[in-house]
Amino acid sequence: MPDESPAPVHLEITDTLVRLYVLLAQHLDRSQDEALRQSVPERELQQHLVDTRDKVLQLLSRNRVVKEKVELEYNRVHALGTTWVEGRTDQTAKATMEQEREMLKTKILALSDLLAVFRAT
Repeated sequence: MPDESPAPVHLEITDTLVRLYVLLAQHLDRSQDEALRQSVPERELQQHLVDTRDKVLQLLSRNRVVKEKVELEYNRVHALGTTWVEGRTDQTAKATMEQEREMLKTKILALSDLLAVFRAT
């Protein structure tokens, strides 16, 4: 029978961060695309976002600085997507949305690669 010990904490943190950034990216994408908003109920996505954010913050509770950075980023990106859905946008908001989406994409790619390396060792 294979050993079913819990995953090392660094794997769990990295995996959960990837999930959080993917959900935030989906939140931004959905805020700009009505068809995407219709594909999955908003309440379901928001619940996944909140649950994942809470898990990340709990996992990072020993590192106040990183925890605060992740929390600020979550709040900033989530508010941006919500503002967009509510129609309170302008050219600056559009540029900010594109920058945030690119930043999330970069983080997802980097953390996914790191997670693959962790899992391979």
